[in-house]
Amino acid sequence: MDNLTLSTDKIRLRALEPEDVALLYRWENDPDVWLISNTIAPYSKYMLTEYVNASLQDLYTAKQLRLMIVSRKNDETVGILDIFEFDPYHLRAGLGIIIEKSYRRQGFAEEAISLAKQYLFNHIHLHQIFCNIMAHNTSSIALFKKAGFQKAGCKKDWIRTPNGFEDEITMQLINTNNPQ
Repeated sequence: MDNLTLSTDKIRLRALEPEDVALLYRWENDPDVWLISNTIAPYSKYMLTEYVNASLQDLYTAKQLRLMIVSRKNDETVGILDIFEFDPYHLRAGLGIIIEKSYRRQGFAEEAISLAKQYLFNHIHLHQIFCNIMAHNTSSIALFKKAGFQKAGCKKDWIRTPNGFEDEITMQLINTNNPQ
């Protein structure tokens, strides 16, 4: 990993750019994403433009950071990594990821999570990272398990879906090299 650019041979993580608004607009207004992001209303392009413009704040100020996942092979944006609920006192943050459907199952998510772990543990010095995954999403559960996350709990009937309520699994990864 190149510490300055957050990259591997396969991907690089980069900050949001104004040209990302169209992609964010599509993702943020996808009802399938709404289930995992606690969204109940669509976003306008104006709102997302304002969000991108405000993303100049650092992680400590905004308490969140979104990074675009870019394929180094073709320089295409393949997904987004979301660091959220950053808590500098308790040294923890949540981690979420969306990979564009046409790029799934190609190793991009695994690479991005690996880079995020290195960044959050070695640069930000977090004690732990957590994620929340709907119980039916066995692919994401397997992905985070492969990355070293362990199931920490289950919130029963946590997410309201069109078919009723669904459980949400909480997973976490403790940084054993930084016990602070």
